[in-house]
Amino acid sequence: MKNKRMIGFMLVVSGCFFWGIGGTVAQQLFAQGIEVSWLVSTRLLIAGTLLLLTQAVFKDRTQILAIWREKYSATRLVIFALVGMLAVQYTYMASIKEGNAAVATLLQYLAPVMIIVWVTLRGQAKFTKKDAVTIVLALGGSFLLLTNGSLSALAVPLPAIIWGLLSGVTLAFYTLYTIPLLRRFDSLVVVGWAMVIAGIAMSFVKAPWEVDLSTFTATTYIYLVIVIIFGTMLAFWFYIESLQTLTAKETSLLGNIEPLTAVLATVLWLQEPFGTFQWFGTSLILIMMIYIALKAEKKQNLS
Repeated sequence: MKNKRMIGFMLVVSGCFFWGIGGTVAQQLFAQGIEVSWLVSTRLLIAGTLLLLTQAVFKDRTQILAIWREKYSATRLVIFALVGMLAVQYTYMASIKEGNAAVATLLQYLAPVMIIVWVTLRGQAKFTKKDAVTIVLALGGSFLLLTNGSLSALAVPLPAIIWGLLSGVTLAFYTLYTIPLLRRFDSLVVVGWAMVIAGIAMSFVKAPWEVDLSTFTATTYIYLVIVIIFGTMLAFWFYIESLQTLTAKETSLLGNIEPLTAVLATVLWLQEPFGTFQWFGTSLILIMMIYIALKAEKKQNLS
């Protein structure tokens, strides 16, 4: 059991690391003129198809169609794809476009607070001292990382704030709503189909083929590969797979590795300075991760 939990720990950390890198790279794509709707539809369709192909080649391929044979699982999958997968993708990317990756990530990671409040109100879990400690460490660390301790750094456009808050809500839904499906089907099937469905839906707004490839440079293609393979396919798969052995609260709180990654990518890649308060925020997030790993609860029955 301990080995499985450690695997879950590594999966969520890796997935959110890729998310952080993907968000930073996506910001560079938007700076090159790439549209949010096009990037969302393209990354979802390609990543989802690759996940389903991986399931067909390496795992139980019968599950790919089996999930559609029952009304309950099919309906839940469609709702998850549209309200969870598509919504969290679009709101996060829109927040990056309107503001920047740092602000979008900070607002998105209010999701752990939303999840803790939700499961507490529903009586699925009691609010504990551990919850209080992890919330303080997660939010405090994220705030310091992304603002360097300055409230003025949050002076961002209203659309970026609105999209960012919606991203937090949809991430909380995404984390909780998928659990019953994961009890019956492989994560590759659930995430793969959700991406394909969401990508098809987004294609009615902006299809992948509605783009002028003549404007793309070699750098553009490299960025797209990073965003689609690492920032989408592997990130979402690893995050959902971690829910097999970790609770929704643990997964969402460990997900704060994403803002840490986003800030480090900004420092190392964009050569922007890293302040004293940001290093302190990094320490808080690392402490939070170690705290969760050592004090992890047994998996809760969330439905």
